[in-house]
Amino acid sequence: MMNHIASDTTSKTWQEQLSTAVSHPSELLATLGLSDNLLAGALRGDAEFKTRVPFSYISRMEFGNANDPLLKQVLPVDNETLDVSGFTMDPLAEQSSNPSDGVIHKYKGRLLLIVSGACAINCRFCFRRHFPYGDNQLGGESWQQAIDYIKAQTDIHEVILSGGDPLATSDKRLKKLIQELSEIQHLKTIRIHTRLPIVIPDRVTDELLSWLTSTRLKPVMVIHCNHANEIDDAVHSALQKLKKAGVTLLNQTVLLKGINDDAEALSELSHKLFQADVLPYYLHLLDKVKGAAHFDVNTQKAQEIMRELMAQCPGYLVPKLVREVAGEPGKTSISV
Repeated sequence: MMNHIASDTTSKTWQEQLSTAVSHPSELLATLGLSDNLLAGALRGDAEFKTRVPFSYISRMEFGNANDPLLKQVLPVDNETLDVSGFTMDPLAEQSSNPSDGVIHKYKGRLLLIVSGACAINCRFCFRRHFPYGDNQLGGESWQQAIDYIKAQTDIHEVILSGGDPLATSDKRLKKLIQELSEIQHLKTIRIHTRLPIVIPDRVTDELLSWLTSTRLKPVMVIHCNHANEIDDAVHSALQKLKKAGVTLLNQTVLLKGINDDAEALSELSHKLFQADVLPYYLHLLDKVKGAAHFDVNTQKAQEIMRELMAQCPGYLVPKLVREVAGEPGKTSISV
């Protein structure tokens, strides 16, 4: 039986849980009873991209297990300091698709708003770990410029809130944004890409449900869950609240070496998601961001895993295997 860390989040708001996240590798290792031998490499990785892990997420890790699949997503390592050919700071060329502060417009019919540069958790494989959030603050004049840009692009029917994590910002601010977007008649859908309901399930508050479902815009939430162990009772409950409120729930997963790169792990994840009323959506090959090469799974191995997964799961529980290629008009499907 696995020995997990006891959670102390029951009396804390989501904001308090966010502000008290573990922010140093030594604290993370000590909390999990792990060897100091891991610290030197963790500190070198932390210098490249800071550690950030809320206690609610740590509580789902196995005490004393350096190979825990949740820990490996967030613990800095020495390999992050390596320069690996083909791995760059802007792998999706987003900075060339940035027509206004906080706006990324790459695909026809939809665009992305960087609502917040903050995240609840710093995943080591994050493709935006080098993104210049300081130059893309959505507020004041840039807020109005973004709204005006969307109004002028009448072929846009969907706005995607992203970050960082859009749910790391206040409900008051998000409510104001949704209301303004709902007044733009050519918009039909509001989509939120977020990891917060997984990382801090208490983020799914009545206030969030209210602003997300109170306008004419169709609400869609794409959560980012990579392993079945991320879904505990609290996460399950939060996801079902969203579903019952009328939010369409989808999941996207990143295929990560040593974490979920086998059909059994992905099958278990798909079934656990479905029990929480979430449909698998995408299985992403790793975006080749500098510092994350040690997570990479090659295309041939990914195709083999997908064939095994298709043999284990009904079609509706099999995500699409995709990669994102800079300059392409959408996700690139990988044939199996």
